[in-house]
Amino acid sequence: MKAFSVWFQSLPPNMRGAIFVVMGTAFFVMTDIVVKFAGDRIHPAQMAIFRYVVGFILLVPLFVRTGPEQLKTKRLKLHFFRAMVASLGQAGMFFAVIHLHLADATAMTFTRPLFLTMLAIFVLKEFVSGHRWGATVIGFAGVIVMMRPFGGEIEIAWFVALFTAFLFASGLIIIRVLARDDPPGTILFWYHLFGALIFAGPAAYVWVDPTPLEWLWLILIATFTAIGMNFFVRGFSVGESSLMGTMEYIRLVLAAIAGYFIFSEIPDIWTGVGAAIIVSATLYIARHEARKEKAADQENRKN
Repeated sequence: MKAFSVWFQSLPPNMRGAIFVVMGTAFFVMTDIVVKFAGDRIHPAQMAIFRYVVGFILLVPLFVRTGPEQLKTKRLKLHFFRAMVASLGQAGMFFAVIHLHLADATAMTFTRPLFLTMLAIFVLKEFVSGHRWGATVIGFAGVIVMMRPFGGEIEIAWFVALFTAFLFASGLIIIRVLARDDPPGTILFWYHLFGALIFAGPAAYVWVDPTPLEWLWLILIATFTAIGMNFFVRGFSVGESSLMGTMEYIRLVLAAIAGYFIFSEIPDIWTGVGAAIIVSATLYIARHEARKEKAADQENRKN
């Protein structure tokens, strides 16, 4: 084990980061698989409260290291609003995974950068170039292709998935604001605490007594999510953000493979074309922003 640790630490930072992100991606896909199995009888609200309660327990060591003084915050209302937004997004994601093909639900999560572009303008007052606007418009064209509006009625799950991406993007914007004053441990503490409180009522209302197998599924949903998030944080902490972001798209491939072999879901041409458009647009945005940041860094070094 020690030899493996030494070998792993000897790898280039981007290689280690990529391995972490791919591992995190795999755990997120496993979470979606379990959600789809559990969704036959368990309501998304019941899944969500387990995700927050178990997640809180798993993060207790981090909260202890952060310390009681650091857990105090002057932005309690904003923490609550962020938890409300992200909690609704979490339940929405569970709903989308249950009612859509895994590949379709996963592809819709990649619209977050498109929403971030719009939110960056109206909330953070950031300047957004014409290139980024163009990529955003093209990305949403891919969403329309995937939703197949020309084939009759559109399933409500598509709109839930799209709104979920908007909620997650909004949550990321709020994190940027919170991070100015609060460390990660504080943000995670209030997120999980408020998330559990928010879903206590809805979960009690839709509660069904889980079977032993369903208890296992609920625990796995929370555990896999926490492990996946841990790998993601590690990956982005050691590797270049622009490169690590591109590695996340492996999730779409893994979701399509899992959907095909486990749930007999066969992606059609519209899924392929729409997902390709969304991924291409968001990759363009990521690369464009990476080049802009690199140019800014070089300019700062000159000065």
